[in-house]
Amino acid sequence: MILYHGSNTEIFKIDLEMCKPYKDFGKAFYLTTILQQAKEMAEKVAERFGGTPVVNMYEFDEKIASDLRVKTFSSANQEWAEFVMKNRNRNSAIIDDYDLIVGPVANDDIAMLFRTFSSGFISIDALVQGLEYRKLNNQYAFKTEKAIALLQKRESV
Repeated sequence: MILYHGSNTEIFKIDLEMCKPYKDFGKAFYLTTILQQAKEMAEKVAERFGGTPVVNMYEFDEKIASDLRVKTFSSANQEWAEFVMKNRNRNSAIIDDYDLIVGPVANDDIAMLFRTFSSGFISIDALVQGLEYRKLNNQYAFKTEKAIALLQKRESV
């Protein structure tokens, strides 16, 4: 499988220390199967921090990942929403039980839903119901060196 990472630089060696905490699935190196999503991220990063948009491409063979601790969210359901909220909350305990987490992206389109829930104006059920018909992109969060070692760098797009 080919995975993409949008950045403002070519990434030859992935350094987890450079990754920011408090993202959807915590501190990790994030990739996607969606080239357009990675292109848009590369443009945002280059605009924000300077540099040139670069889409780094990696090959990931899921067959050799059988010994990884993997968590997969097949949809934006209640479990996913609570997991994302906990990881984004700077006052919560960090969830580091996995090498790799796969699931939907909590993008800007649903940020208002999350804020409304966090403020106590809607219930978790209303949040999940609001997510039901959203088309969300995907993300692969590589959280450990063990998982990152399974990525093979390919020529950037």
